[in-house]
Amino acid sequence: MSVYLHGVGHFHPETEITNQFLESLDIGTTDEWILDRVGIRTRRTVLPLDYIRDTRNRDTRGTHEALTCTNAQMGAEAARMAIARAGIEPEQIGMVISGTSSPTMVCPAEACFVACELGLQVPAYDLNSACSTFVTQLFNISMMDETKVPEYILTVAAESLTTTIDYTDRGSCVLFGDGAAAAVVSTRTPGRARLLGISAESDPASAHKVVIKKTGYFEQDGRAVQMFAIRKTRQGYEALREAAIEEGGDRALHFIGHQANMRVLEQVCKRCEIVPERHHSNVDIRGNTGGASAPSVLSMQWEKFGAQDDVALVVVGGGLTWSRALVRFEEQG
Repeated sequence: MSVYLHGVGHFHPETEITNQFLESLDIGTTDEWILDRVGIRTRRTVLPLDYIRDTRNRDTRGTHEALTCTNAQMGAEAARMAIARAGIEPEQIGMVISGTSSPTMVCPAEACFVACELGLQVPAYDLNSACSTFVTQLFNISMMDETKVPEYILTVAAESLTTTIDYTDRGSCVLFGDGAAAAVVSTRTPGRARLLGISAESDPASAHKVVIKKTGYFEQDGRAVQMFAIRKTRQGYEALREAAIEEGGDRALHFIGHQANMRVLEQVCKRCEIVPERHHSNVDIRGNTGGASAPSVLSMQWEKFGAQDDVALVVVGGGLTWSRALVRFEEQG
């Protein structure tokens, strides 16, 4: 079954966490240290900087009252961009699928809040696969009976990961930012891009390697997860490169990976011989935004891709999970 992308969108909150701000927290980090290890300059957050400075987020339960915007509000803003790019009206959306590792609400599904923000009265549910959520949502849609789903489906990944961070821990607080990404998808109506080679896999025996406990902090086995990310991203890119060749056409193959940190992405590019002009990222200015990271890069580059471009979208996440899709841009009628 074919899956088409009609439009994608992104949103990041206004408040910026610079390396200089993190230096001011006196946690043993500097701009030079951060750039050397993870290559991140700035991130966006849904939390006021004064709140982070004053509390260091010692009690994650307090973040709800401090929020400047919710996941649903971020997701709805990204969705509005995606819907506008798709050239359809909001009421043409027949289903909303959302996902997050950092929910504003545990119940009900955040998709219900996104649909409410958009004024939609449609089926809405969550499908979460940590940082690989976006492509896993597409994989899920690709397995649906196209005769039983609406013409247009909205997928959303919204993350407020800064609410899960211990701001006395320099190893994690330098990594994460907040944001959302969305896409208008159809299995029946051709769109600007067609998805090929969609797959999703997981290693549940490694579920403990990346966790966010309820009312707790983000935790990971950093070295093990980084090696996993490099290995699975490289394998995913190589598989999509083969898929692109099999589909034919003299096309440029671009790469967008999970925005874990710049050093991971650089290792993948080196091992796969991906030239800088074909590698697209935003982790240096937005940080790791979890499930929103790779699709937000796709959205920020959306207008630049044309009919001779393929994009290898490869994402990894907690679970451990990994998924991929080849985004093939096509001629527009």
